[in-house]
Amino acid sequence: MGELAYDVGPTDVPLLELTIGELLASTVSARPNDEALVVPFQDVRLTWSEFNATVQQVAKGLMAYGVGKGDRVGMWSPNYAEWIYIQFATALIGAIQVNVNPAYRTNELEYAINQSGMKLLVTRTDYLTSAYRDMVEEVTPNCSNLERTVYFDTDDWQALIDAGASVSDDDLATRRAALDPNDPINIQYTSGTTGFPKGATLSHRGLINDAKMVGEMQDFTEADRLCIPVPFYHCFGMVMGNLACCVFGMPMVIPGPTFNPGDVLNTIADERCTVVYGVPTMFIAELAHPDLASLDISSLRTGIMSGSPCPIEVMRDVIDTMHMNEITIAYGQTETSPVSTQTRTSDSIEKRVTTVGQVLPHVESKIVDPDTGETVERGQAGEYCTRGFHVMLGYWNDDEKTALAIDEDGWMHSGDLATMDEDGFLNIVGRIKDMIIRGGENVYPREIEEFLYTHPDISDAQVIGVPDSKYGEEIMAWVQLAEGASATEDDIKEFCRGKIAHFKVPRYVTFVNEFPMTVTGKVRKIEMREKSIADLGLDNQIAETA
Repeated sequence: MGELAYDVGPTDVPLLELTIGELLASTVSARPNDEALVVPFQDVRLTWSEFNATVQQVAKGLMAYGVGKGDRVGMWSPNYAEWIYIQFATALIGAIQVNVNPAYRTNELEYAINQSGMKLLVTRTDYLTSAYRDMVEEVTPNCSNLERTVYFDTDDWQALIDAGASVSDDDLATRRAALDPNDPINIQYTSGTTGFPKGATLSHRGLINDAKMVGEMQDFTEADRLCIPVPFYHCFGMVMGNLACCVFGMPMVIPGPTFNPGDVLNTIADERCTVVYGVPTMFIAELAHPDLASLDISSLRTGIMSGSPCPIEVMRDVIDTMHMNEITIAYGQTETSPVSTQTRTSDSIEKRVTTVGQVLPHVESKIVDPDTGETVERGQAGEYCTRGFHVMLGYWNDDEKTALAIDEDGWMHSGDLATMDEDGFLNIVGRIKDMIIRGGENVYPREIEEFLYTHPDISDAQVIGVPDSKYGEEIMAWVQLAEGASATEDDIKEFCRGKIAHFKVPRYVTFVNEFPMTVTGKVRKIEMREKSIADLGLDNQIAETA
């Protein structure tokens, strides 16, 4: 029998046993006058001591508004400085921040508010096509626990700061001292296979140490400058980005509220950033930008490409054209804070373009037979499982789904199919679950199917992913109409707009009388996908995304 597909990371360096408030205080003490936050489009440039002062003002304001330890505070916005202030302020007072995807619409917003028991929501009045205030006012009558909404692009923000004047420094210090590194501090919703999203609940300890490990894999020092174009509502932005910067005392540089390749490249050049993050589609857009050749981005050296499978040629182009000789690949999931494996800057280019790296320090990984649960041999495919400090506390208010995800021995079951080579490098080869990854966004078909069922003309619907050269995968819905109904493809898409996030709206809709089924009555989505690829002429897209 060969070596089993099990590995454990180094344990010689101890984990940080801190709350986020304690981490911030330590960084401020060590580097008070170094830059902490740079947001050019908001004209924000703060040192660590200035950043800390603002965070404390916001924290006191939340306390003045009655936010206690364990209360849930929602943050619903693209990447603005206020997002980061709320992230750290809630952590200072032990409130649990609920990350609300800025692409959410009324159906998803109402669910997140009620499922989390959200007490206070911080948002903007609007951004581009997102009329946040209108959506909040629409759902508020159905959200009895929501006591207050703060619109940070109005006078509400100054009112929050002013209210904090009634809370003393001693009151804030007492609250912070009562917190424990293992306390829940963040809820992030992940699309669910059984309909509605599940709230992955994460701790100070898990988030801080994952941020630390991710930074160490990139050889971070206080001399680095991190450009963060990935969204804060996801761990990629708020943990691997914001918290990692706090761990290493380096500035968070924010190029724009949402991703724009020109803004990213110009910000890197202007701010001499040494690090940039992104999903493959972001790097592809940056490589294709007409200004790339004329901008000096030679300060770059490392970063992370993550979120969806990376085409090998894109990785090579990033190394050659964007000067990122030390770029890394990371793999994980929201439930693991998020990273569990990552390549190192010292790994060979071959390993960095063909694997998702080795297990992080203090983390265990194994590959198991999905049917028996037995650990398979190295080189064999099976379900990727991980255990350690980074695993979530559980799904918020959902013991049943938590037990399905984390077994009695503490192993988090990913649902991803992977292999482990003789050196412990992991490769993700497929998915047990039928999750679709569209441009770095994890989309579960069942959630969209559940929503489509609410359309009066739809009797049944099945959702699959089909290949796409830009986004990796696109959403396709197979729809059975009710007898006598005559809905069109445009009708279905229009029904979805404004109700579910834009990236979940099907790109393709086909109408059928029946679905391909197995003899036991299960829908054959593999067959559906094969037929759709042929019917839509997407065979060339498979080659481009392979």
